[in-house]
Amino acid sequence: MKLQRLLSFAVVAALSLGSTTMMTSCGKDPVDPPVDPQPEAKVLTGDITSDKTLEGGPWTLKGYVYVKEGATLTIPAGTVIKSDLTDKGALIVERGGKLMAEGTASSPIVFTSGQPKGQRRPGDWGGIILLGKAPTNRSTEPIIEGGVDRKYGGTDPNDNSGVLKYVRIEFAGIAASPGSEINGLTLGGVGAGTTIDYVMVSYGNDDAYEFFGGTVNAKHVVAFATLDDDFDFDFGYRGKLQYGLSVKHPQYADIGDASNGIECDNDGTGTTATPYTHPYISNFTFVGPNGRANTQANHNFANRWRRATEFTIRNSILIGHQKGGFSMESSATANGFLNGSNEFKNNLVHAITKPFIGVSGTVTDSAVQAICINTHGCIKLDSANAAMLSNPWSLTAPAFLPQGSSPALSGASFSGMDAWFEQTGAFRGAFGTTDWTTGWTNFDPNNTDY
Repeated sequence: MKLQRLLSFAVVAALSLGSTTMMTSCGKDPVDPPVDPQPEAKVLTGDITSDKTLEGGPWTLKGYVYVKEGATLTIPAGTVIKSDLTDKGALIVERGGKLMAEGTASSPIVFTSGQPKGQRRPGDWGGIILLGKAPTNRSTEPIIEGGVDRKYGGTDPNDNSGVLKYVRIEFAGIAASPGSEINGLTLGGVGAGTTIDYVMVSYGNDDAYEFFGGTVNAKHVVAFATLDDDFDFDFGYRGKLQYGLSVKHPQYADIGDASNGIECDNDGTGTTATPYTHPYISNFTFVGPNGRANTQANHNFANRWRRATEFTIRNSILIGHQKGGFSMESSATANGFLNGSNEFKNNLVHAITKPFIGVSGTVTDSAVQAICINTHGCIKLDSANAAMLSNPWSLTAPAFLPQGSSPALSGASFSGMDAWFEQTGAFRGAFGTTDWTTGWTNFDPNNTDY
């Protein structure tokens, strides 16, 4: 799909240390007290074959670390794990292994670059890969991309790979070869017994989240300033997601492909392999660059449903994407939309060019728009600002709560949706009156001391 990208941040960090003086008991001249050195980082490397807890810290992730079948890696709240600068790290949890990374809103777990403040870049390290035993639509056991040579998938839809809660993943994403990358968070055949909740991926060099098959569900997920797709679904993924935020940085886009909020395929060639890829999504907010200064040409769609995929997306906001909002790119996908097996309902939609895009020979753009608005409760917005979100355009301290008369505060419907989805109000998008990103997210990680 993509080539390794080379980016740089033009930020220089300066650190000044104050000193105090003291007088010795012998009446000598004042001297500076000794400065306590920063705690030496502990190193996480190699295979983890038995249960391990990362006590203390900080930690350095050195090279590809594998949590083997039967082993559990536990990471306490507040732990910071930086990648080695030379031997770039990646954390791979194999089938039958578990990662228990449970932070808190006030003390999240952070995976980040080993570079100093101001010098961090997308691709400074690999990322996190979870592999499970849940079904895919592959006829043989697939091997996860990224050069780690590990299989995933199986027959247990409720397989449990552990917990990621209040976790940030920053500056990840490296390519083993063109078309074979480690994303911020890669999930291969991960089952519904796994907990993914309050996770943020930022400044990634590839996708923020990629789901290869599996049935894992997720809530409160943030993708910010990643180069490629924020949420990518393939190989028969059938899970549920609620409360998601996808925000594109104008100056970061995939020069070898295109940058979307969602990209979704049944598989790479659009076969009818089953189970069909079908993410069930509600209450997402997708924010594109909205044509701001220095917007890169490869910014693309808010939702890109293609290659025979199925989908459900409801109660969401799509604003500011360059080429389109809701786009379908195969006859099989469009036919599913026409017969009701694919749903795009009760959404607020804006795009710089085309908010609704059909498939030539199957359904026209205007027909898609008419169905969405007249039958499925969608609203076409004349501008991105018509969504009336507080401050979605800031790149260091954005705010996404709807303002008092925003159309996002009403119009949601959960009729016919699975009971897993919280029906907490009539608001569309990721936020009603509560900002669940408070305390644990960071939209300016390059200028953060760790």
